[in-house]
Amino acid sequence: MAAVDLATHPGHLARRLQQAHYLLWNTMVSEEITSPQFAVLNALVAEPGLDQRTVGERVGLDRSTIAEVISRLGRRGLLDKVRDPQDGRRFLLRLTEDGVRTHRKLTVRTARMNQVFLAPLSPAEQTVFFELIQRVADAAEGLRNPAEPLAAQG
Repeated sequence: MAAVDLATHPGHLARRLQQAHYLLWNTMVSEEITSPQFAVLNALVAEPGLDQRTVGERVGLDRSTIAEVISRLGRRGLLDKVRDPQDGRRFLLRLTEDGVRTHRKLTVRTARMNQVFLAPLSPAEQTVFFELIQRVADAAEGLRNPAEPLAAQG
């Protein structure tokens, strides 16, 4: 049996991209704050006062992962939980001053990291790359939700 060409396997290439991103993130952005943690900080800068479930939806993290990320950010003093005055069972999330400062600092670093990460592509190729990867990512989200048939994703 002949070996398959892994260059034609999107999962293999996605894993390689993720490994490269992880390496760049740790060397250029932060060894303490992970990319998913930054995504949560970013979501709360954009929309302060979201609840945990909504933040998870905004950044594409499942319930158990978002709970762990929120817990870690809270322990670091980067966000606070306050009871929702409309629904006492729910907590709303807001960044602390340290959280805002951390987000600001990491935003500059992520911009530099993204330039390095995408350097092999021309600006036009970067646009196409984002369009294509977004389309695949959006379709993959549908695979998690069996209520939406793949055919409907057209």
